[in-house]
Amino acid sequence: MAIVRAHVYISGRVQGVFFRSNTRNMAEKLGLTGWVRNLPDGRVEAVFEGEESDVKEVIEWCHKGPTYASVSDVEVKFDKPTGEFDRFEIRYS
Repeated sequence: MAIVRAHVYISGRVQGVFFRSNTRNMAEKLGLTGWVRNLPDGRVEAVFEGEESDVKEVIEWCHKGPTYASVSDVEVKFDKPTGEFDRFEIRYS
């Protein structure tokens, strides 16, 4: 399978509900690399790199998120993978 990169923006009630830590756990479970962070406008931003099927699975998970999240929109842009990451991390602004 192909390695892909997805740049994702998640909107809704996605901050203060452990979205970042659950996203990291899911990405690590799937063997993905990249990062996730909160944005000042209330959204969560993430970059995922890995096998196409695994990236699609984490994007599908982002549509629901963790228990207390309420996702209203998920924007996804696929790019060429860069291979710049060696793990998945939470970035703090």
